[in-house]
Amino acid sequence: MTDFSEFAPPEITRDRILAAIDIGTNSIHMVVVKIQPDLPAFSIIDREKETTRLGNFNEATGGLSESAMARAITALKRCCAIATSLQAEDIIAVATSAVREASNGQAFIERVYNEVGLAVNLISGTEEARRIYLGVLSGVEFNGQPHAMIDIGGGSTELILGTGEPHRYLSSTKVGAVRLTAQFVSTNPISDLEFASLRAYVRGMLEPPTAALRQHLQPHEPMRLMGTSGTIECLATLVAAQRLGIVPEPLNGFQITYDELSELVETLRLATYAERLAMPEMSARRAEIIVAGAVILHEAMGLLKADSITICERALREGVVVDWMLSHGLIEDRMQFQKSVRQRNVLKTAKKYKVHLDRSQRVAQFAMDLFDQTHGSLHSWGSLEKGLLWAAAILHNCGHFVSHSSHHKHSYYLIRHGELLGYTETELEVIANIARYHRKSGPKKKHENYGNLPTRYHRQMVTHLSAILRLAVALDRRGIGAIKSIHCHFDADAHVLNMAVKATNPDDDCASELWNLNYKKDYFEQVFEVKLLAQLVA
Repeated sequence: MTDFSEFAPPEITRDRILAAIDIGTNSIHMVVVKIQPDLPAFSIIDREKETTRLGNFNEATGGLSESAMARAITALKRCCAIATSLQAEDIIAVATSAVREASNGQAFIERVYNEVGLAVNLISGTEEARRIYLGVLSGVEFNGQPHAMIDIGGGSTELILGTGEPHRYLSSTKVGAVRLTAQFVSTNPISDLEFASLRAYVRGMLEPPTAALRQHLQPHEPMRLMGTSGTIECLATLVAAQRLGIVPEPLNGFQITYDELSELVETLRLATYAERLAMPEMSARRAEIIVAGAVILHEAMGLLKADSITICERALREGVVVDWMLSHGLIEDRMQFQKSVRQRNVLKTAKKYKVHLDRSQRVAQFAMDLFDQTHGSLHSWGSLEKGLLWAAAILHNCGHFVSHSSHHKHSYYLIRHGELLGYTETELEVIANIARYHRKSGPKKKHENYGNLPTRYHRQMVTHLSAILRLAVALDRRGIGAIKSIHCHFDADAHVLNMAVKATNPDDDCASELWNLNYKKDYFEQVFEVKLLAQLVA
């Protein structure tokens, strides 16, 4: 089996500057960090925040409003300018709930790319939870003890359980402070009827994930609850002002009790908007949504039977930084388990859909060999693309789980909607498309799945890598490992790719594999504008 770690580039020990941007439902946040690979660790050198209210959808279209998109683009331009001024070598942007659910979310991503020059990575709710976990781990020592984490966003709430090792539980639920304020709150102060409806809805939505989280605890196993996000920090600020008369700086590590939160919820529900706005360090937008946010946290703590919650100021943005460090080979010891998160989740998905793993691993190895042996002559894709090809090769036949007929189309669906952890939504789309085109017709603009790819760059990637995968599949035609190895040599003058094929069994002529290779090579030859000549060698 191919070791996924080989896709990581060589370690670089110089200090590096990175910017991570979180495009949320209520706000856009950026953190700029200095990474010290030799530790490995990072320190935050700048933070930026802009309230853009992307979650205020256009009611008629169910999409992001023009004014919200304009605010977001202005904020992103500012963030990029600041990151550039701080000499950031890379700017990683992720979008969450609002962009995921908006009818024009993909159009917004394309607009940001065209107007700002920033590539936005759309991530699933579960992937968001995983990166929040990474962010918390970067700043808190768990000492092997179970910690539950809650992050209340504008559109969703993430619940996580972990000990510092592989997570035990991840979830994302569509309850957020912005979403619920829009759905349930129209009175000022909130009426008893609206408050009762809000609380009942939140409890109903949070009962399944909190119960599932608790099931991942051993009997009588103690659990500590940690809270991230602006909403929870705001609530902690209000409790601190009441209890201490001052607000601690930083809030990291500050604890509030369930009883204190209960009192605060009552205070907030009885207050008018103007009265909430006058509370310590309360912004205008936070004053609008804090009642819903407080109810979410209160109900979650009650369902988790948590007596207190500890504030952690590291979350998704810092998790994006850690994920970047992992993917660039800068973390080797602490959180080592996350380095192979992509590989582990691909293999887990393969097992789920009863993929014949030995066969898929042979196909994946052929795909890796073809990729390496044609790199620099037929293509210039790098380690990231190689990793996506590996994932597609392992999962290309998972569609058989649904039906043998048109299984390549079923493979696309299962990969695309399987929530593979460690990948952005665009990367999942690429993997699913590569697998989709391992047989039958090649990519066509009229195909909806191919059209879902955000840019020409991604479409070309799918076209090239699916052509490689087709040959890899042909090389294991009988599924018995008949071919031991291949060696490719490109004749640039003749535009010919010569492939020497070596059999596992010297008495096997591999006629079936060579026939299938010749049958499937037309697409490869068309894509790369070469002639493929395969020959069995001793």
